Amino acid sequence: MKKAKRKYRKRDYMGLVYIAPWLIGFLLLQLYPFVTSFIYSFTDYGFFNEPAFVGLKNYIRLFQYDPEFYNSLRVTIVYTLFTVPGKLAMALFIACLLNRDIKGIGVIRTVYYLPSLFGGSVAVAILWKILFMSDGAINHILSALHLPAVQWLGNKNTALVTICMLEIWQFGSSMVMFLAALKQVPSALYEAASIDGAGPVKKFFSITLPQISPIIFFNLIMQTITALQNFTSAFVVTGGGPNKGTYVLGMKLYTDAFGYYKMGYACATSWVIFALIMVVTLLLFRYSSGKMYYEDGGDF
Repeated sequence: MKKAKRKYRKRDYMGLVYIAPWLIGFLLLQLYPFVTSFIYSFTDYGFFNEPAFVGLKNYIRLFQYDPEFYNSLRVTIVYTLFTVPGKLAMALFIACLLNRDIKGIGVIRTVYYLPSLFGGSVAVAILWKILFMSDGAINHILSALHLPAVQWLGNKNTALVTICMLEIWQFGSSMVMFLAALKQVPSALYEAASIDGAGPVKKFFSITLPQISPIIFFNLIMQTITALQNFTSAFVVTGGGPNKGTYVLGMKLYTDAFGYYKMGYACATSWVIFALIMVVTLLLFRYSSGKMYYEDGGDF
């Protein structure tokens, strides 16, 4: 009995040894900064002074005396409302096209997935900026088609559309998940629907969408969280301009922290973003209740 206990104890210790690198990384690189940023959000703290407790002053200033905050919030919400549905629609459309048994389909799927490998990459954002400059490739193509050039990055509205297109273009990860979900839809359902005289559109809305609804919901949650935290595309492609037209909350956080050295104030902004993500996520869970289909017949 004692031998068995010793054996199990040794196995438990070995398990802790194996997960120690991840555990240390989590504590030092995730949990510690997470807790510390919350504490700093209640302080007046910069690079050149010790943190001084100011209570809710940072939050009050953010909501009452900082007009840039509401502009950033509006831009972030508009960006999210455009990119998330657009990305999911594009990913699902391509997944449906790739859900076919044709010659070379594996290579085609790989090609469509490639953009997602560079998701969030600064290099891709720089390339996007070059493409959409006044004398960039996109305007050259428009000129060749005898169409007027567009100031993609020089106009407040088109600049936001441009960075939205960058995010939508990187749909590969969502597409792969949709494709995997489509592979799991029983073919017998489509056969039965065909016998009943259902067309492709009816099959899509009555069979495909309900069957893959859990994956749609998962992608919706993940892409919403990603969009609300956007920084790279706005920073690299437009720099938050023109006229703060692409000045998302991530840009404001960065500017306050590393432009004005107001670390405590930036931490308050980061916690507002966190609260926004939590509220949106909870609302999505609340309004999706009972609408998710699972194989056992139960609803989510």
